[in-house]
Amino acid sequence: MSSTLERVDGAAVRRTTGLLGMLVDYYELGKPRIMYLLLITTAAAMIMAARGFPQPEIFFWTMLGGALAALSAGTLNCVYDIDIDRIMRRTQNRPLPAGRLSVFAATTHALVIGAISFAIFYLRVNPTAAWLSLAGNLYYVVIYTMWLKRRTPLNIVIGGAAGAVPPLVGWAAVTHGIGGPALGLFALVFLWTPPHFWSLALMTEIDYDKAGIPMLPNVRGELRTKQEILAYAIVLVAASLALYPLHVMGTIYFAAAIVLGGIFLLYAVALLRDAGTFWARHLFRYSLVYLALMCASMVIDRVFG
Repeated sequence: MSSTLERVDGAAVRRTTGLLGMLVDYYELGKPRIMYLLLITTAAAMIMAARGFPQPEIFFWTMLGGALAALSAGTLNCVYDIDIDRIMRRTQNRPLPAGRLSVFAATTHALVIGAISFAIFYLRVNPTAAWLSLAGNLYYVVIYTMWLKRRTPLNIVIGGAAGAVPPLVGWAAVTHGIGGPALGLFALVFLWTPPHFWSLALMTEIDYDKAGIPMLPNVRGELRTKQEILAYAIVLVAASLALYPLHVMGTIYFAAAIVLGGIFLLYAVALLRDAGTFWARHLFRYSLVYLALMCASMVIDRVFG
């Protein structure tokens, strides 16, 4: 996510020309940094479900299908948002607003790799995982991108459910169903999404305001956003700790959740007391570390606990 912060700061983006440059543009169009996060939660759920490393074939096809699904959804998001991406400094150099790819080519690419993803899940993994993955993509493209994003400052809150689907896909890939740990990880990702994205929005609120996107900072103000971030951080940490008394996760996870959650809360409190956006940058970065380490702690607890 360092490149995300570079775009916030207005840093120049280096580009490769020729065929390689075009392939890079198609790849970047799918928002690969988001894809990486989704694949981390997918892999974590698969390992938890298998209580160890799952069958290599299932793991490979699930990760490939998940990567293609995420790239497809990210590309369709860029196609629909080309008008606002032209306005915001952070997104002006994306392949579509910069004119390096056409809308037709991008749409065709997204639909093709989306269809391939569904086929991979359905034929090489199982139908449950296929339909869950498709549902997550449709939720992100239709519910979040086309409906919520331009209409309500709660867009990230409600739309965050799309990013929380991959753990369910990963669990279903191994078990053909949905289990408690996968639902626990779904809840954590869902509650993690608002403070993560609002910390970024605090650094880019002028961009969102110019584009007419009702993100919380430019609609309710900086102070209200920081208060909401702290409130969600408290709920996130409380929910993460609740997985232990609910017997969803064990003591290894519980100890990690206390430490990682405590740090998250310290960052959120520091952000609330900060008159600027210094701590927003640090919270944004830490939130990525938090999610990765929480996934790791769940895996370790499930496999070795």
